[in-house]
Amino acid sequence: MAKDYYQELGVRRGATPDEIKRAYKKLAMELHPDKNPGDTKAEERFKAVNRAHQVLSDEKRRQLYDEFGEDGLREGFDPEMQRAYGGRGRSVSFQDIFGGSARGTGSVGDLFGDLFSGGRRGSAGFAMRGSDLASDVEVSFVEAVQGATRRLTQDGEEVSVRIPAGAQDGDKVRVKGHGAPGTGGGPPGDLVLRIRVAPHPHFERDGLDLQLELPITVAEAFHGAKVRVPTPNGDVTLTVPEGAQSGQRARLKGRGVKRKDKVGDLYVRFSVKLPEARTPEVEQAIATLAAATGEVRGGLTF
Repeated sequence: MAKDYYQELGVRRGATPDEIKRAYKKLAMELHPDKNPGDTKAEERFKAVNRAHQVLSDEKRRQLYDEFGEDGLREGFDPEMQRAYGGRGRSVSFQDIFGGSARGTGSVGDLFGDLFSGGRRGSAGFAMRGSDLASDVEVSFVEAVQGATRRLTQDGEEVSVRIPAGAQDGDKVRVKGHGAPGTGGGPPGDLVLRIRVAPHPHFERDGLDLQLELPITVAEAFHGAKVRVPTPNGDVTLTVPEGAQSGQRARLKGRGVKRKDKVGDLYVRFSVKLPEARTPEVEQAIATLAAATGEVRGGLTF
């Protein structure tokens, strides 16, 4: 059954980009596998929410989805042809290319020959290279940062696709010789995969730099502390300075995204978290803190 991506995120169809982003972040935090270990339903829901956000946060893909539904998201989909021929246009998806696209005794060549050769047939002494095929491949935030290898199957043959470390949303990976077949003995084209990176529930990326909002306790903020911080290359220890305030930032040099011979930094933003419990002891401690803090907005003017 086709999914309604707006319902997946719990937003209206006319939702603004900010509303979509807020709804996604809330759900991603609630459903993240780290918070729901072993809960397969939460994991599947997390994946569905990620997929919905990838579509609705991309202006062009959202427009196609609004007009044509999920069909409009298939790679090779031609919206002009669809509008002109009222649904008779043909499209090619990632699933068509990899894993059981052949029908009957046909092959990938049968499937794509008329789509990409434009009706042309090679003749004696005239060879024509096959056209390139394009499709999307979705990777996690961590896979994009660290790199990954995807193994895909095409006509029973396993194809390894290397996602380079530091890949960004929209980057393209070319797989030689796995596009449409050539005509007249010509070589096949290539498969061009466009990388789509799923958002992370905690980290954000700006080029090669990473940003993380790091929760710290009131005691850690007041006294200072050494706390664990996850990074792409493993956990590190960060010193929280004495008297740290929410919004204060610390820079971990060289702990961002590495891409070829360049590497970014990790910027940590402290977020002081109050206790959730409302016991008499906590109430008394808060009252003591309030009295000791005094007026904090006295000099605030426009």
